Amino acid sequence: MTDLLKTLRETLLMGPGPSMVSPAVYRAIAQPTIGHLDPAFIGLMDAVQEDLRSLLNTGNALTLPISGTGSAGMETCFVNLLEQGDRVMILSNGVFGTRMADVAGRLGAEVESMEFEWGTPVDPQLVASHLRENQYDLIAVVHAETSTGVLNPVEEIGKLVRENGALLLVDSVTGLGGMPVHLDQWGVDAFYSGTQKCLSCPPGLSPVSFSARAAEKIQSRKSRVPNWYLDLNLICGYWAGEAGAKNSKRAYHHTAPINMNYALYAALREVLIEGTDAVFDRHLAAHRQLVEGLEDRGLSMLVKSPHRLPMLNAVKVPQGVDEAAVRSKLLDEHAIEIGAGLGPLAGKIWRIGLMGHTARPANVERLLTALDQVI
Repeated sequence: MTDLLKTLRETLLMGPGPSMVSPAVYRAIAQPTIGHLDPAFIGLMDAVQEDLRSLLNTGNALTLPISGTGSAGMETCFVNLLEQGDRVMILSNGVFGTRMADVAGRLGAEVESMEFEWGTPVDPQLVASHLRENQYDLIAVVHAETSTGVLNPVEEIGKLVRENGALLLVDSVTGLGGMPVHLDQWGVDAFYSGTQKCLSCPPGLSPVSFSARAAEKIQSRKSRVPNWYLDLNLICGYWAGEAGAKNSKRAYHHTAPINMNYALYAALREVLIEGTDAVFDRHLAAHRQLVEGLEDRGLSMLVKSPHRLPMLNAVKVPQGVDEAAVRSKLLDEHAIEIGAGLGPLAGKIWRIGLMGHTARPANVERLLTALDQVI
């Protein structure tokens, strides 16, 4: 029988995720597995929570990694915060806004979506006008829309949501670790992300954080959380102990992915040791290098400059070019992966990721050189 692991080769991951994993994270994930209630592991859990708070610029006590990918983080936020009949507004300009509306609808919420053209940001003026005449329990928006490469103005939206009295839910699966995230300053009540993007950690965990207002909503629900595995009232007994008391006894909920938490700890340490400003500057420099190189080759970007994400670059496919063939040749002949467009942008753009460990000058130059040969 063929050993399939021997058929794998290292690929330069420059798609929408996962990103390249740093050697320090690989070393961490290979450490010996211990029990999920071992005091040493509980100490690591506490350190991960503290580092997440630092990176998220928040004092939220309820901050932890959910055992599952970013989609599990999305589900966690919705199943804990919504009950039948709650009014929800999704500010949508891409795939992941659409997905949030789907998840909220499955929970029996009254869901409305305010749609914006893919490739353009949410317009706060239009949102303000709508919210003056409508009240909601929860309003959700994607900070860094992975399907289009658009950065949405979360801080401006946060002010409008507070005036409306709703809770603000933010998806920053692609943004966390690559650009500033200020939960407290922006007025974010619920947040989720993923490990496999700018944190340069393998997929498998989803950092989440909830404000005191959101935590109160969870604790005062009229109905039970409809998902046992993602019920934060139960999970907190494991991650925070009894009533959140420091050093209290941890209640078994599920067997946490031990080695993935090692990896997340190492990934967070790398970002904080390099320095968040230096990390964000590195992402921006790689983005500028890529855009300049693409424009020199006659290629153009989908998103206008002020609204572009540094870590996810949507590039228009030139007329007459087979976009799928280009991606295949990059992978087969150069061991470089880039992503395709989704939804209405399928076949029209490439999505080039510059996330975490991938966001380095040599990687950008390698891709540009390969494009010269392929296109």
